[in-house]
Amino acid sequence: MYEANAKRLYEVPKLCPTYIPKVDLVEGKWEDVGAVVNFHLAHGGKTVISKEIIESKDDEKLSVTFNLIRGELVEEAYKSIKFTFQAIPKKEGCLSRWSIDYEKLNLDIPDPKELLPFAADLTREIDDTLMKISQE
Repeated sequence: MYEANAKRLYEVPKLCPTYIPKVDLVEGKWEDVGAVVNFHLAHGGKTVISKEIIESKDDEKLSVTFNLIRGELVEEAYKSIKFTFQAIPKKEGCLSRWSIDYEKLNLDIPDPKELLPFAADLTREIDDTLMKISQE
């Protein structure tokens, strides 16, 4: 799971076509910190583009942080949004953890709670696809 999110983002549409049907590399190399990527997200009944920069990666902690630099969410409601994915090894497999750090444009803006179930759903789809591939 960490490999897909940190080093092989170009494979995500094959692993998770329901939620991320397309990913474009805008700048840099896929696996590098500083790379800029457009995620085409199927969210809320429409497809939106989320332009994100890979802000940091930690191969020891199996974590990667994406900083959303352009897209509907950041432009309409938030000064900044960062998503951090971490794979936590368990005896069998791993636990996936998403966290969101954000700054609202004003106090009337709701917390982006709907993004965590979205992240959980896309993570489940990636996991299911990887399991099917491993059983072939």
